Amino acid sequence: TDAEGRLILCDALTYAERFKPRTVIDIATLTGAAVATFGNVVSALLANDQSLADELMSCGKQALDPAWQLPLWEEYQPLLDSNFADIANIGGPRAGTITAACFLSRFTEKFKWAHLDIAGSAWNSGKEKGATGRPVSLLVNYLCQQQA
Repeated sequence: TDAEGRLILCDALTYAERFKPRTVIDIATLTGAAVATFGNVVSALLANDQSLADELMSCGKQALDPAWQLPLWEEYQPLLDSNFADIANIGGPRAGTITAACFLSRFTEKFKWAHLDIAGSAWNSGKEKGATGRPVSLLVNYLCQQQA
């Protein structure tokens, strides 16, 4: 999705808020930076709630569909400052996966939220080229545990 896709995701997050959800998990092939950081080994995970992040990482580990948490610290938010608008939807050349999630996080203040960046983990290249189906097993495991 990259920079323009973030706008669609923030629209979806804003719309979801109307329904007063307890938790929202969004999934996207959001950044090339996630591919550069993790290759196709793990999905990048960012969340505004540590207990949700811990649950998702545990579910991913159990399902052999791992996610690795990146920080969503306040120190990254100023990278989205803009001279032309209230907020920029891209933070520049540094911390691309984190700043993309920082942008999305500004639309998630009323519910627990996690973002899975599957830009690297959703697809294999080379001899094993094709879709991986990730993070379906992580999410199914998470949902099953919510019902337990």
